[in-house]
Amino acid sequence: MRIEELATPAALVDLDRLEANARWALDRAAELSVRLRPHVKTHKCPEIGLIQCGGKPGPVTVSTFAEARAFARRGFEDILLAVPLPLRRAAEAVALLEEAPAAAFLLDQEATAATLAAEARRVGTVVPVHLKVNAGFHRAGVDPASPEALALGVRLSRDPFLRLRGVLTHAGQAYGARNPEEARQVARLERDTAADFARRLEEAGTGPLEVSVGSTPAFAAVDHLRGVTEVRPGNYVFFDAFQAAVGAAEVGRAAFTVLAEVTGVYHRRGTAVVNAGSLALSRDPGPLHVDPHCGFGVVLDLAGVPLQGVKVLSLTQEHGVLGGEAAARLQPGALVRIVPNHSCLSAALFERYHAVRGEAVEAEWRPARGW
Repeated sequence: MRIEELATPAALVDLDRLEANARWALDRAAELSVRLRPHVKTHKCPEIGLIQCGGKPGPVTVSTFAEARAFARRGFEDILLAVPLPLRRAAEAVALLEEAPAAAFLLDQEATAATLAAEARRVGTVVPVHLKVNAGFHRAGVDPASPEALALGVRLSRDPFLRLRGVLTHAGQAYGARNPEEARQVARLERDTAADFARRLEEAGTGPLEVSVGSTPAFAAVDHLRGVTEVRPGNYVFFDAFQAAVGAAEVGRAAFTVLAEVTGVYHRRGTAVVNAGSLALSRDPGPLHVDPHCGFGVVLDLAGVPLQGVKVLSLTQEHGVLGGEAAARLQPGALVRIVPNHSCLSAALFERYHAVRGEAVEAEWRPARGW
């Protein structure tokens, strides 16, 4: 099958670009002397995870139990659930260890830690955990400067039914950077905050700890990661319009696009409409801090070359409105490929991906869905 035979909208994964992005990250992690633990929430697809890990199951990061179970079924054992564990899912976390013996969970609340330890005691097992640290994003995580944070880390390390494996942080403010230098400053703060907190915990008697950091813009920009043991970028395997705008990668490295058909052209308005709306592209507004008029993605032709003078002006549920000086030159029935602002969100809207090489469809992959 060829791309033009697919029903639209369709999620396309460019294998040449995906494989190149995966090689880049493995090489970059080796250069920085850290373990790569890719965050697979970007795609939720074990086939892509295998490519990211060099062809065989390796350490991965997930955001949901559904992702964890899907990867465990494909032989992945070292799975880190890198969102703070909901207290009410402690039993599910303990049960996951039967499928993924090296799974670990993220904590930053005393109450959740106590509930998880009680469930582990009931079953008769020990649960590996990481302590979430706030490195300036202020979304979740303990304040590393507070005595309570140090006390919680020591308490986790001494609980007979929990094993404190390390500390983890995510400096999501890297996505607010306008260029690689600004991302580098955030990456340095993230690195130094996590490494220093781990050092103070070790001095307090926790024993050696892993230090886990990472996001795609920080990983791409950071100068060194001394004191860190692993990185968890995710978006790099697809990249997207946002990453291109902030300088993390060129748009030509974007491996995920949405195939859409032009359903109408309106010459008086200078617009065209495609059948890919917010339920295909998401409504992520994109890098408004870099370009207030960025629109909702980068429009490409069928071969993956940017269409100059065409942009995605607006979205409704099933419609995308294209504008720009060249939009009205499109024809009904024409196919375009759109690099979304945020590939992770857009990919999560599709029940299947079409893996393509050139314009040929080589495989169909079904990502994990649900929580």
